[in-house]
Amino acid sequence: MRDPYEVLGVDRKASAADIKSAFRRLAKKLHPDANKNDPNAASRFAEINAAYEILGTDDKRKAYDRGEIDAEGKPRFQGFHPGAGARPSGGFTPEGDFETFSFGPEGFTRTTRGGRGGGGFGGFEDILRDAFGGAGAGPGARMHRGGAAFEAEDFGSGADVAAALTVTLPDAARGVTQRVRLPSGKDVEVKIPAGIADGQQIRLRGQGMPGPGGAGDVLITLSIAPHPIFTLEGANLRLDLPITLDEATLGAKVRVPTLDKPVEIAIPAWTSSGRTFRLKGKGFPAKAGRGDLFATVRIMLPERSDPELEALMQKWRSEKPYDPRKGM
Repeated sequence: MRDPYEVLGVDRKASAADIKSAFRRLAKKLHPDANKNDPNAASRFAEINAAYEILGTDDKRKAYDRGEIDAEGKPRFQGFHPGAGARPSGGFTPEGDFETFSFGPEGFTRTTRGGRGGGGFGGFEDILRDAFGGAGAGPGARMHRGGAAFEAEDFGSGADVAAALTVTLPDAARGVTQRVRLPSGKDVEVKIPAGIADGQQIRLRGQGMPGPGGAGDVLITLSIAPHPIFTLEGANLRLDLPITLDEATLGAKVRVPTLDKPVEIAIPAWTSSGRTFRLKGKGFPAKAGRGDLFATVRIMLPERSDPELEALMQKWRSEKPYDPRKGM
């Protein structure tokens, strides 16, 4: 993340009032609800929120100025003082005030000394409410500015954040936990359920943009990446199964890949290219039930020319001609 002073556009010697004023001005300008056609508004709004979280809190600002925490509010290693107890230097003592932030099942959580917790960015609500001319509290309160009235949720409620995530076909089939970086810069573990469909959304409640009425949600749209072998059609899978000329002519047992492990099927003698075999229950494990796997035979000639095979085909053509396109 960039330097918080640079993000808010203030000098390092700026007063607390100047910092608050700069945040109010930027929050009003960059709030996602006021920039619905700007896809970058949410990320810029998150950036100024994070910057004010550092500079708008006296202890954090001092810790940042001393180099004890970075631009994300994470402690920097400062070494340890010698002696009993070996307390970390930098002012973060067991007796000092500190805050930690996390995303969990309950959404955004702030924990302070003594185990106190809060959902949201303390202080942002009042500033945003003032920035948009409101004096009321809570969603639905009427706000007035310049003679115009609007509901608090029009600007005050937290904004939902849209994100995209691509997973492989095997991961979508069996389920996986994947780390995702949110527009706010936070990393979260997202559990992808087994059998998730392409285009399906996962909602992370309370982890979107903050607002007086509470934080919005993060909506992650899942995409399944194309697979080099399988094609997904609903809950069914399709693949092309290459076989040799002799396997097609004489018949054979061949291995067919699946999402789990290969299985063996019998190819009857005189199997033509394009014939499809159905492997029941070997498709994609969708919510409505596992689909099937359809393997379509493709007869493949040797990679290099073979004089004996060519001679046989010349003889076959002259002595036993046939027309597979008859009737077309």
